[in-house]
Amino acid sequence: MTQLTHFNQAGEAHMVDVGDKAITQRTAVTEGYIEMQPETLKLIIDGGHKKGDVLAIARIAGIMASKKTADLIPLCHHLPITHVDISLTAETDKNRVRCQATVKTNGQTGVEMEALTATQIALLTIYDMCKAVDRGMVIQSVQLLEKDGGKSGHWQRR
Repeated sequence: MTQLTHFNQAGEAHMVDVGDKAITQRTAVTEGYIEMQPETLKLIIDGGHKKGDVLAIARIAGIMASKKTADLIPLCHHLPITHVDISLTAETDKNRVRCQATVKTNGQTGVEMEALTATQIALLTIYDMCKAVDRGMVIQSVQLLEKDGGKSGHWQRR
């Protein structure tokens, strides 16, 4: 990395001009976790929550969030997202739910922020739906796993 791209020569924040960049297929994959009490996870898995299917609602929230990223993060570009996949997996041995988000576009800039936003909002939705029974839940380890496309090509977390 050579410089922070969201600052101009005078050190002022600005939106990066991507107008001259090539349109390429771009993909980002992120993950994150929400830890909870075993009873809370069982409630989610058994579908016994009175608010409904926690994971289905979290999945939809993550998809919606990915499409709203530019409205939340000031210097992000609005992107024509072509695909969003939110995978939510209960990990009973660790009392947590893993969220993995994959976001794709054909555009001039990457979708890392959209995938990270999708992961965070899906996990926050689980928190919101379950906070009445478990206020001690912890969202953690939200991170980029992989990105592909554009001039910088493929990157993968080791």
